[in-house]
Amino acid sequence: MIRFEDILDKVESYKPDFDEELLDKAFVFSAREHRGQVRSSGEPYLVHPLNVAYILAEMRLDETSIAVGLLHDVLEDTLTTKETLQELFGDDVAELVDGVTKISRYAYVSKEEQQAETFRKMLLAMVSDLRVVLVKLADRLHNMRTLEFLPEERRLAIATETMEIYAPIANRLGMGRIKSELEDLAFRHMHPRECEELQRSVNEKLAVSGDIVDRIKSTLTAKLAENDINGDVFGRVKSMYSIWTKLRRQEIDVGQVYDYLAFRIVTANIKDTYACLGIIHQMWRPVPGRIKDYIAMPKPNFYQSLHTTVVADKGQPFEVQIRTREMDLIAEQGIAAHWKYKEGRIGAQADDSNFLWLRQLVEWQHEITDPRVFMQSLKIDLYPDEVYTFTPRGDVFAFPRGATPLDFAYRIHTDVGHHCVGARINGKLVPLRTTIKNGDIIEVITAPTQSPSREWINMVVTSRARHKIRHWLNTEQKHRSIDLGRKLIEKEAKRYRVQWRKLVAENALDAVLAEYGLPRLDDLYADVGYGKVSPRAVVERFVKDEQPPADEGVIQRAVRKIFPFTGTSPAIKVKGYDDLMTYLAKCCNPLPGERIVGYISRGKGVGVHSASCPNVRNLMFNADRQIAVEWADQRSAQFQIELEIAMEDRQGILARVVSTVANMKTNIRQMDSRSTDGKATAELTLEIADLKHLERIIRAIGDIEGVVAVERKFNVRHATA
Repeated sequence: MIRFEDILDKVESYKPDFDEELLDKAFVFSAREHRGQVRSSGEPYLVHPLNVAYILAEMRLDETSIAVGLLHDVLEDTLTTKETLQELFGDDVAELVDGVTKISRYAYVSKEEQQAETFRKMLLAMVSDLRVVLVKLADRLHNMRTLEFLPEERRLAIATETMEIYAPIANRLGMGRIKSELEDLAFRHMHPRECEELQRSVNEKLAVSGDIVDRIKSTLTAKLAENDINGDVFGRVKSMYSIWTKLRRQEIDVGQVYDYLAFRIVTANIKDTYACLGIIHQMWRPVPGRIKDYIAMPKPNFYQSLHTTVVADKGQPFEVQIRTREMDLIAEQGIAAHWKYKEGRIGAQADDSNFLWLRQLVEWQHEITDPRVFMQSLKIDLYPDEVYTFTPRGDVFAFPRGATPLDFAYRIHTDVGHHCVGARINGKLVPLRTTIKNGDIIEVITAPTQSPSREWINMVVTSRARHKIRHWLNTEQKHRSIDLGRKLIEKEAKRYRVQWRKLVAENALDAVLAEYGLPRLDDLYADVGYGKVSPRAVVERFVKDEQPPADEGVIQRAVRKIFPFTGTSPAIKVKGYDDLMTYLAKCCNPLPGERIVGYISRGKGVGVHSASCPNVRNLMFNADRQIAVEWADQRSAQFQIELEIAMEDRQGILARVVSTVANMKTNIRQMDSRSTDGKATAELTLEIADLKHLERIIRAIGDIEGVVAVERKFNVRHATA
């Protein structure tokens, strides 16, 4: 258990003249405010801030950061106010604690919106003082270390958020040690069975190979001494998550894991790093395509090192990383190794290219209002840029893997992207969907008549390009919807003999706009054009004495009174509307109990998708066509869901799957199976009542011996715009 004295000793080891009074004061205040509070583990709550502060001390941060670690939860979990912190500890500490605090006190519409606002606040705070995110990472690291005490659903949600957001943030800041631990801890809770199997397999291989780590380490150390190179050699087993991602990327199973060892050589200077690389390649055969020079071409998160993979005498492959002591410090601590407190530089300075990505990230995200789009863009931007390309003039641009010439065009300038018609890569004309590769020289071809299309959203991977395309499409579509809405209302007004233009000229529509919560008449036109508001509902307010429309006869009026228009899906309700037609999207077949989103489709009504449907990302590019929907109280209906089951090709396994489903009183509507090379795949179409029913089915099938994975299958071909 960490004691406050341990923190003081740790800080004194690297900063003898630290402000001990500040830390004493913060510790006493935190202990008093958290008195009586208990964590899920049963420990006193004070254990958590003490551990967070110790992690920050291990990162060798200043006493202000460590004081914030002791105080980071007082605004969220106690009655302490920001003003109290300002009075007792000053503006610096108060602002940092506020930046770390989650936005849980505010009532947002959804958890997704709350999460998005939390990360918006953290990003903005990072620009002015990057210590905010360092404290937040330390907080998340200790929470992950004690995650087993929470309920399963909560554990999974926190682990997923850690894997998707916090680990990539640590990676972008170059904090390799924290990033690896966060990934391994999240992996353990997200995929417990796979983690256990992988750990067991690696342990078995280590037992068979004996002291292979010590033998290779001794060989390397002796060879460095023989060549008069001053360097230290370290050996380790790679992290479980990094091995697992490689298994999935190469589509191999645990039994085929060989490259699980990694060695690091730390030298005194750059010259010795390249000398070490030559020595290693003389000793062992290098694996082609696995030699990477991150010294000449550093990663955007400051990381520099030489990487190579070689094969030992007995066929055991292993990776070697070679770097200087300064590079090693940066690789482990990242941004913490760059700290400049004594110079008063605590934020992302305009002249510091290392933080250019952060300033651009905040600039691009500032304009995105939709929380779902914001979180998707944030996840994309946090993953490392690994593809380096050149302009014809020799300028270097870095992109995420999978980027296309369109991403390159929008990186140059928004107008260049909007008018891009093609590109030349290394002098050869290529389609816009072409994936760019390391070292490509790209020339963008433009035309003044070209403009973005919806298909472009699927061609780009950077959030900058996607945001610019969406913005252009939204603007153009809104103009068209305004024109369409105006024509529909004027046409309906003519039928009811209402002088619409006169009403507009006399500003007689203020009450209508207020009722719909719209600031301008153009917004009303746009809602009518999108299909959110019926033109008849607007015009009928100004009809006198139940005056029938000019083209409506007696029979039509009678039919309209007897058969009013209603929605077609009894399982769905559109919030705020009673007369909109709805239908369940065929691409995902959403289930009662799961989060759903509505999207207005011209001529078809409101399409209802599962929030996890792959098509949502493509369809929801226009926020004005989104509409809030919810499940009705009906639970008697059955919904068809497709499952894809990967399993070992062993006798009787398919029968056990079918028997398991039948025992859970679930009807199988259709089944298809195939097998190749010892692996089998089955696709089942089941009748499911709700989300919990589906989760029970997936768990039961996943527990069958020989079943590798069970996933819900989405049909992206049935996307409806």
